[in-house]
Amino acid sequence: MTFTLHAIPPDALRALAVSARPCGLAWHIAADALPPPFVALRALAMLRPGDAGSAASTFYIVRDSDQLVVGSCGFKHAPVAGRVEIGYGISVACRNQGAATAAVGELLRLAFDRDGVVEVLAQIHPGNDASARVVHKLAFERGGIVDHGDEPLVQWLARRRSSA
Repeated sequence: MTFTLHAIPPDALRALAVSARPCGLAWHIAADALPPPFVALRALAMLRPGDAGSAASTFYIVRDSDQLVVGSCGFKHAPVAGRVEIGYGISVACRNQGAATAAVGELLRLAFDRDGVVEVLAQIHPGNDASARVVHKLAFERGGIVDHGDEPLVQWLARRRSSA
């Protein structure tokens, strides 16, 4: 199965930020596949006038075979000191089909295509074995556990491979 990332435009992010369904979507949407309002708000806050938000884009994850939005993913912030953090979520009904692996792989490619990005961070709840398998499969290295407010998170880092 193949999946494609499609950048969520600002008008759709504004709708998502108030828990509304974006108008004019070209795809069907699986239950729980759209990003939650806090993600849309964060993405909107990172946009600058006239900027497409490429450094901080949020994407629909679309299953190519039936044009179904199965989840969303994106960058949580613009690169800081060579590092950018990613986040992703897949509809419960669409898990175990390779969508997360495909999406995170594409986020890695997009991140490392940017000048100056040398690390991609994913922070995962210790009990989320499925997400840990995804990042491990994509050569992220497990780091330490950090306290993120009221929950611990395991840090996973992918580093740009040096081209020789």
